[in-house]
Amino acid sequence: MDSHTLAVNGGPAVRDRPWPRWPQAAPGAAKALEEVLESGRWAISGPYRGTESQERRFARAFADYHGVPHCVPAASGTASLMLALEACGVGAGDEVIVPALSWVASASTVLGVNAVPVFCDVDPDTLCLDPAAAEALVTGRTKAVVVVHLYSAVADLDALTALARRHGLPLIEDCAQAHGAEYRGRKVGTLGTAGTFSMQHSKVLTSGEGGAVITADAALARRVEHLRADGRVLAAHPPAPGAMELVETGELMGSNRCLSEFQAALLTEQLPELDGQNETRRRNAALLDRLLAEAGCRPQSTSPGTTRRTYYTYAAALPEDALGTLGSGPACRALTAELGFPVSPGYPPLPANRLYDPAGRPRFALDEEYRRRTAPDAAGLPVARESARRTATLHHAALLGDEGDMHDIAAAFTKVLRHSADLPG
Repeated sequence: MDSHTLAVNGGPAVRDRPWPRWPQAAPGAAKALEEVLESGRWAISGPYRGTESQERRFARAFADYHGVPHCVPAASGTASLMLALEACGVGAGDEVIVPALSWVASASTVLGVNAVPVFCDVDPDTLCLDPAAAEALVTGRTKAVVVVHLYSAVADLDALTALARRHGLPLIEDCAQAHGAEYRGRKVGTLGTAGTFSMQHSKVLTSGEGGAVITADAALARRVEHLRADGRVLAAHPPAPGAMELVETGELMGSNRCLSEFQAALLTEQLPELDGQNETRRRNAALLDRLLAEAGCRPQSTSPGTTRRTYYTYAAALPEDALGTLGSGPACRALTAELGFPVSPGYPPLPANRLYDPAGRPRFALDEEYRRRTAPDAAGLPVARESARRTATLHHAALLGDEGDMHDIAAAFTKVLRHSADLPG
């Protein structure tokens, strides 16, 4: 078959070279992990050994990076969101406005504190929470707004912080996909009441699993500390070696959602690499934006207040004539075959996501009213539905290469779009 035949149909692929791998270990990562291994302390719940914990070191470094006084590390991004919600006073039966376009944790974490996720449509350009749509959903039951900085965009934080102030609501920034992004010169996660992060394997700052909550509010940070360590907090002063550093205050019951010392040590080493990697991604994404726009795609944009963008997932809307009745799925499969790198459709609207199924877990069957209020309903979310139909995404590892890699991506898009009539269903 000639070079015009799609690889998914047996033709030659655009590319047969390897892509940058992810994760990429920082130079000091192996030594830091070995030090923890030999330290005799693998968790903050282990005995104090006379030296500062890795968890405290990372918390201080991550807080300093964001210019805030408080960071509480946690076991995952999911744990971080649940901790922030509960620390903000969200509980049984309360409503939390969340974007309809996001990973399932944006909804499942709300269920996890026995509250009700209220799905809000997104802005058609940024694909982040639409402030006007969110305002229309505020009721007397609303207790918080969660904004997700999605894919590679920063939400309109001017409008969303103003909305939160008008209604006296906490605004939680979910920054799981936006480590290092800035809005009007401030790091995301610092403009709302709290910022939450995921350090899961695929994230731009990773320790395999992990998370964190940052805030300028000392009382909120103390509540998060209690909630993540079974109602305990780290002592104000180091104890004697062999004693516990976690203090049982009796102030607030919690659960165990702590980060291990291995993960904290790894994150401390990875953090200095973040800005340089983000700059490489930004430079390559700018080129890719231009190339894909020439091919007829519409790359995701960010809000006007964004002063520094990060790329967790590069997202672009495919032209209508390449979609047919099946949406972006066939084109994404063809692009994957051309590049040897996964190209995936965007997230489905959360209420239509097969992973959102409260009825499948007995713990959420509180009563008939709660089951009714949390049942999936994707009606009234036209922008989220259209985005799910048209979007193609690439993981940020593809942006860690060079200009030649961006031209390969563009060549694959151009080939697939020119021969979209040949796409298998």
